Amino acid sequence: MAENQTTAEQTVPTAEAVASAAGAQGAVLRPGRAADPVPADDSSRPAINAGQAPAGSEPDKDDGKAASQVSPEHLVTEDGPSKDIEEALAESRQRKLRLILRQCDRVLLMDFELLAMNGWPDNYSLAAARKSRDLWVFSALIAASVFLSGLTGFVPAWIAGSGFGAFVIILLLGLPAIRRIYTSKPSYLDLVFKRQRMLRDARKHIAHLEGDDGLIWQCARMVEFNPALRNTRFSDLLRLSEQKVISRYLTRREHIRLYLIYLLEAEKAYARAQKAFFEGNQEALDKGWREAVAEPESRA
Repeated sequence: MAENQTTAEQTVPTAEAVASAAGAQGAVLRPGRAADPVPADDSSRPAINAGQAPAGSEPDKDDGKAASQVSPEHLVTEDGPSKDIEEALAESRQRKLRLILRQCDRVLLMDFELLAMNGWPDNYSLAAARKSRDLWVFSALIAASVFLSGLTGFVPAWIAGSGFGAFVIILLLGLPAIRRIYTSKPSYLDLVFKRQRMLRDARKHIAHLEGDDGLIWQCARMVEFNPALRNTRFSDLLRLSEQKVISRYLTRREHIRLYLIYLLEAEKAYARAQKAFFEGNQEALDKGWREAVAEPESRA
């Protein structure tokens, strides 16, 4: 009996031993109070790298500084395509401006005095000269009628002779060489010939400006530098210039003056386009865009 009791005491652990063992392994239920919380095991926590930190912690500031300090190579790779696109656009614009300047450079050859036709005889001078011409013709016809009447015997011979002499004098007074002696006013024929000569010279000059390819219809591309070139009153001129027949249809002074107005507006646009071209060249040189730098071609 004594041996069995001793063995039972050795085999059955005491409450204190069980409590200490349970405290080492997990929560212990004790009468009268709730179970103790299970302590978090270090092995169950997620591993945090040295470079990661919770939100609001001090390492975030270091990460922000590191993100703001990007390497120059990375910046070059990001900005490279945009710079290439910008350079390509600048090169395309410079090429377009150079083509416009080459095609429209003949506007600088415009002869303003020839196209303005400031010495154009006005209608009043032409009407006065026509009146003088009609009076001269009427006087010559009367003198000739008196002379012919004397030949038929209706009037005396001395009156017929006087009529013949008056007829000769009137004819002599109508000659240009004698007319300049007693008057400085041009005759009706002089004014008509002067108008025709001025029109002919203006049309020759326009034909020279237009050339084989036409001029003003190509200058219409400079409308971004002068919106006045978009006016609808120039539409017929542009169409004729594109068809290369404009010099044949400018038969009146009003047509020549309208063509001159367009050339003046085109000259303003040309000056602005030339300024934009040189400014684009300077900008390309400042940025180191050698491909975008262009030189204006020689003028025609």
